[in-house]
Amino acid sequence: MKSVIRKYAKLIVKVGANIRKDDDVLIISSLEGAPLAQAITEFCYKSKAKRVTVSYTDDKVSRLHFLYQDTDTLTDIPSWESDMKNSYNDKHAVTIRILSENPHVFDGVDPKKIAARSRATHKALKEYYDNAMSNKIRWTLCAVPSEEWAKTVFPDLSPSKAVAALWNLIIKAMRLDCKDSVKAWQDFQNASLVRINKLNSLKLTKLHYKNSIGTDFTIGLPEGAYFSGAKENTTYGAPFCANMPTEEIFTLPDKNSGNGKIVASMPLVHNGTVIEDFYLELKDGKITDFNAKKGYETLKNIIETDEGSHRLGEIALVQYDSPIQNLKTLFYNTLFDENASCHFAIGEAYPLIYGAENMSKEELEKLGVNFSGEHVDFMVGTPDLEITGTSIDGSETPIFRNGNFCF
Repeated sequence: MKSVIRKYAKLIVKVGANIRKDDDVLIISSLEGAPLAQAITEFCYKSKAKRVTVSYTDDKVSRLHFLYQDTDTLTDIPSWESDMKNSYNDKHAVTIRILSENPHVFDGVDPKKIAARSRATHKALKEYYDNAMSNKIRWTLCAVPSEEWAKTVFPDLSPSKAVAALWNLIIKAMRLDCKDSVKAWQDFQNASLVRINKLNSLKLTKLHYKNSIGTDFTIGLPEGAYFSGAKENTTYGAPFCANMPTEEIFTLPDKNSGNGKIVASMPLVHNGTVIEDFYLELKDGKITDFNAKKGYETLKNIIETDEGSHRLGEIALVQYDSPIQNLKTLFYNTLFDENASCHFAIGEAYPLIYGAENMSKEELEKLGVNFSGEHVDFMVGTPDLEITGTSIDGSETPIFRNGNFCF
């Protein structure tokens, strides 16, 4: 595993975060991610980073906070917590997050407490989140297994064998089984750029989704919207890859344009709670009805966070025949599951509009950009998903057929 960890760390530093001379780096890691955090720290310094700060999180301690603290305490975010992240905004600093989420860590916890804490955190860290969403800072997410996560994915295996099995899947998803994983990622990014350029050349104004599980949904794109993915650029010209792994090509919707029904094709794990068998109905961009057979209260709390969480903020295209989908595994982790399936996000939009960096919030809102304290991805891709695009001249182009890109 030592060689895998070092190869993983090099990939995160070189491709994910793109660490450069004099960078300030913040690594936020689960306890299970400590070996990877240590290796990433070393590679950051070898890449001439000026300073690397490592902060550890513990899901089990977080659960105890929710069980024993009252809501007033949970929502009182200490200034040192917000100051640490917000201070990175002015330094072109980089955040690397190592996840090892237990999908059931908050089972039995009052979902209203979790939602209240999430809202308070986003409010306290608004400056940081706004800059991350608008690519003013570099950030990247990656993951390593925990026993609890691995046992959720592989319930019939012993803890040690489950962890080994999940590591094996992460190795494949991250292209760490390639001789040169950095080059493999760069080749993938270049191939994605060809498809992104094709989508942008179509000058799409809306997309229509339809499949056999009940999705029949049309959503528009704002004027000036463009597709991105695989490799993004900061406003100061530094490339980075926000999600590792990633297979998506994404843009933003016009927040006022969604009409129809969207049926989720996979469970969603949000803040340690699993939401299953759910759907959303929208009219003129606003969620007017929803339901879930499991996790209804959590879904309700997501949607009722604020005005923007009643609308969508992301359109992401991922073909069904993709490396992560072909692993035939439900990861119970959005970082992986969203990259096995086309998805939308409830809430905040990435402002992927030409010239957005020179626009005010009010100008972006007029174009249809959604703002919210939430950004929650949920999966809609199926083997029979059809997506048809309409261009500015009224012509229609098949984008997806049988779950895959048509080009």
